Amino acid sequence: MATENSNYSAPVESVGVAEDVQNVVVENASEIEEVVEQEAQMAAFAEEDAALDAEQAGLSLDEEIAEELATDDVNKSEVSDKSKQELVAMFAELLATEPVHTLRKRVEAIKIAFYKLHRAEVDAARKAFVAEHGEQAEFTPAVDAAEVELKELFKQYRTKRDAYIADLDTIKEENLKIKLAIIEELKELVNSDETINTTFTKFRELQQRWKDTGVVPQTKIKDLWETYNLHVENFYNFIKINKELRDLDLKKNYEQKISLCEQAEALIMEPSIVDAFHKLQKLHDEWRETGPVANEYKEQLWERFKDASSRINKQHQDYFEGIKREQTKNLELKSELCEKTEALIEQPFTTRKEWNKASERLLEIQKIWRTIGFAPKKDNTRIYERFRTACDNFFEAKRVFYAGVKSEMEHNLQLKSEICEAAEALQTSEDWKHTTDELIALQAKWKSIGAVPRRYSDQIWKRFRAACDKFFENKAAHFAGVEGQYEENLKKKEALIEEMAAADIKSGGYDMIKDFQRRWSEVGYVPIKQKEAIQKRYKQAVDAMFAVLRGSEHDRSMNRFKERLQSMKGGGADKRMRAERERLYNKVRQLEQDIALLENNIGFFSKSKNAEAMIADIREKIAKSKRELQETIEKVVLIDKENAAE
Repeated sequence: MATENSNYSAPVESVGVAEDVQNVVVENASEIEEVVEQEAQMAAFAEEDAALDAEQAGLSLDEEIAEELATDDVNKSEVSDKSKQELVAMFAELLATEPVHTLRKRVEAIKIAFYKLHRAEVDAARKAFVAEHGEQAEFTPAVDAAEVELKELFKQYRTKRDAYIADLDTIKEENLKIKLAIIEELKELVNSDETINTTFTKFRELQQRWKDTGVVPQTKIKDLWETYNLHVENFYNFIKINKELRDLDLKKNYEQKISLCEQAEALIMEPSIVDAFHKLQKLHDEWRETGPVANEYKEQLWERFKDASSRINKQHQDYFEGIKREQTKNLELKSELCEKTEALIEQPFTTRKEWNKASERLLEIQKIWRTIGFAPKKDNTRIYERFRTACDNFFEAKRVFYAGVKSEMEHNLQLKSEICEAAEALQTSEDWKHTTDELIALQAKWKSIGAVPRRYSDQIWKRFRAACDKFFENKAAHFAGVEGQYEENLKKKEALIEEMAAADIKSGGYDMIKDFQRRWSEVGYVPIKQKEAIQKRYKQAVDAMFAVLRGSEHDRSMNRFKERLQSMKGGGADKRMRAERERLYNKVRQLEQDIALLENNIGFFSKSKNAEAMIADIREKIAKSKRELQETIEKVVLIDKENAAE
């Protein structure tokens, strides 16, 4: 462990202290704080060049890269509520009134706020354009006068900043000359013939001038500090300071270093690790500039100060290691999103629905991308370019697809225009059945054709619908008159059914039934909704008349059979009745066989198509045979009764 050198007479503090302090600082990423800040600022300016080049080329700065250039301590509230014009005015005022090297963070804050507003305006204009002209139309944003003025201010800012950078090297060289001159004056103090108090006062003045002089070129720092501290030690070694003044100086230095230790220890609890690290570098500068303490205190003070420094440096290192791990994880997450986006491009999307669904998926990926922090600095731009390229390729493929869709939609418009012409040619036709079929076929063809350009969609559909509506309105008007006639026919048929129910069918016979059937057929169609019901009532009326006639015919037939049985009485009556009974019995058996055969035929014909008429005829024959069978059985029963009575 390095310690302060004790080879010189007490109470002088040696150059070893400066070396140890310098080593601690160097090990923790900073040799001299002011140099570090200058170098960091130079690196930031170099990084900013890329952004400014993009601005000069007419491109808006990407939001993510701009956020990375801005730092946490930028006072964003200063720009959060301002309009674009107010932001431009603020930028102009800063250029006119503030040193250019102090403006970077505020300029970045203005840029981010401005382009968020600018992008929001462009997005709103794009949505309005798409709503009016459709997604296939190409949108070109209007020139933004405020953006033009902002870019001009950026040119002025860059010119001033470049001049500052050029002057900075000159200033460092001038500072080097000043500090070399101070060292020469320190040399002369050793040989001065002035009183001790006067010499010591000049020594303090030289120390203050050294401290007030700015940074020098980084390559000269170490040699310059070593030379300076050598001559400071020479001053303490060869100039005899009176004890009272020396003790007073040592006491003041002791109190100052105690305060520096306490401040360093307080930084351990500082909420911002980065701020604590930077404040520690300033404390190290003050430690170096503070004079020596008595030998019995210098070791313990140095150990105390170094211990606090080590703890803060460890926190600082751990903090940036954590950031590095998080950025590495962010790189992995962003790589996965790149892969998913590139996979979308490989999909063979063939419909607008598929493309819209894929677009929604990509928008979700972009939303997730915005929630992920920065990748490592060396990879951040590369991974962003990969993602942006994948997104650009996707939307280019989508644009190509919609260009093809547009051509197809134009073709569909031509096909639908031809269908409209065909429908318009049929709209005055009075061939109701044939034209209806043709229009239905045209409607089916219309449905099979894809979409047309949106600006023509409503117009072409109204044209086709108007032609169809005109024909069907004419057809409806025509059949409205026909429907009135159908209602009149319904009333006639209802009256005819009532007349059939009241008719004396026994006296009129079959001729009356035939007359009713003729009159029924002469009446025309009825409304389709009443057709089945009125037909059913008519059939019931006809069946009732036939039933009446069959009943009366049955009675006459049975009376004639009874008279015939009476005529058989007399000689040989038994033999004749047995013969008649045998004949009737055979007829019963024959009718039963016929009925069974007919019923079997119904089962056979029911499996055939278009056999309804034949089946109806068979059923009629079965009904007739059953009536005849019943009558024959009754006759057999009458013969048996006559035989039993004798």
